[in-house]
Amino acid sequence: MNIRLTGSMVGAGLSLLFVMAAGAATILSSGSTSTGTSTGSAKTLLSGSNAAATLSTTTSLTSTTSTITSSFSTFDFEGGTKLPEKATLSLGNATFRPGSGTAYVPVTLDRPTPNTVIARIITVNGSGTLRALSGYNYQTVDTVVIFRPGDPLVQTVEVPIISAAEGQQFQLKLREAPWGGLQGQSLATITATGSVAPTAKATGTFRQPRSFAATGTLQFELNKETHKRSPDGGWDRWATSLSHGRTQTANGETGLYLDSTLFAGVEGPVYWGTQGLVLHSQKLKTPIYYEGQSWYYGASVLDGRNFLAAQIGYGQYEWEAKMPNRRGSWPAFWLISTSGWPPEIDIYEGFGYQSYWDFDRHIGQTIHGGSGGVRSFQRGVTIQTEQAYGLKGYSQDFHRFAVDIQRDYITWFVDGVETYQSVNPFQGHRWYPIMDVAVKTSSAYDDGSGDMIIKSFRIYNAP
Repeated sequence: MNIRLTGSMVGAGLSLLFVMAAGAATILSSGSTSTGTSTGSAKTLLSGSNAAATLSTTTSLTSTTSTITSSFSTFDFEGGTKLPEKATLSLGNATFRPGSGTAYVPVTLDRPTPNTVIARIITVNGSGTLRALSGYNYQTVDTVVIFRPGDPLVQTVEVPIISAAEGQQFQLKLREAPWGGLQGQSLATITATGSVAPTAKATGTFRQPRSFAATGTLQFELNKETHKRSPDGGWDRWATSLSHGRTQTANGETGLYLDSTLFAGVEGPVYWGTQGLVLHSQKLKTPIYYEGQSWYYGASVLDGRNFLAAQIGYGQYEWEAKMPNRRGSWPAFWLISTSGWPPEIDIYEGFGYQSYWDFDRHIGQTIHGGSGGVRSFQRGVTIQTEQAYGLKGYSQDFHRFAVDIQRDYITWFVDGVETYQSVNPFQGHRWYPIMDVAVKTSSAYDDGSGDMIIKSFRIYNAP
């Protein structure tokens, strides 16, 4: 989520990388096989009123071998206000022999990447009299290419060839700009020819996704018997407000963050249900006049800014939760520096106010850099996780959302599977967690569920 910055809008205009598998053949050649879809986005805490990583990468191709060594250990993150440049992702033209069964199409980064780069790639029929057609000359490929920090800079997409004569051609293209990287050549032509050497399959060791493991010491565990909260929180309890108050108008939010001890008669914004701790959002039966205006919706938050047991510098946060699916809801798990916003780490966000958003398939994960209330960068992904990782059903059942903060990298996980990674530019910061369901709508706000249910929450402190 975001700590809202005065006068800025967070989360608006986010585009999504939709990957429609469409039963296509999808093969990635890079020392490992990968399929899926991903994109990027995240929330930022805005006021509604007024690390260093070391990489050593070797890339080896069957036709040529190149060794690339890059280190971010000497990069000046300027106190968490700057990140290394994004890598540029490009598709390369390719050739294959008539009669061969596979065409190899290179996908390259121009430099080592400080964060996961994800791009959707699809085949397109050729043009003219020598056009190659899907289903006749080649099999359709609709895939996601993922480069993680430390990976070789070249991998190949394999396109199965059915039958192609001399000179026939088709294309590969990027469906959207790559998430986490810049867009270079977005369209590549693949030609059947015996007159030049065929494009070689790239080789190299590509890192498999990490599995989540708690390596720190358990510092905090959510427990009904010991759970406490109050309007502003304290050393042993959660706050039901954000650091700057109970509204976030600069984010375009329409929900007032409620506390039943302050606003009599509202449906309990936070309560223990049969499945866990419930953060309840709602359309108010009676509007509440607050800070000079009427509020028609109620949001819910638990903020750990004063809760000492919830604060760590390095380690892991892991929630197990069921998400809302109500259009206009904006659930999130996120971290803010104890020294103030930014920086921010968004572990999960659900952009239910966006028309494209599917609560059962999409997740957002992002970091925000800067200082003194001014954001200097935002980098992350919005992922269609069913196609990328085989994960879905976030509003149907409980799923685990976690982050591992180490001195070199920050790594995100869903159900124990790595979904994103970034070099850590925030050396020396301590973090406090926020869990909330914001509201951003003017609708009836009555479809589906507006509740986030938290079954478990654990914090592990690492030295």
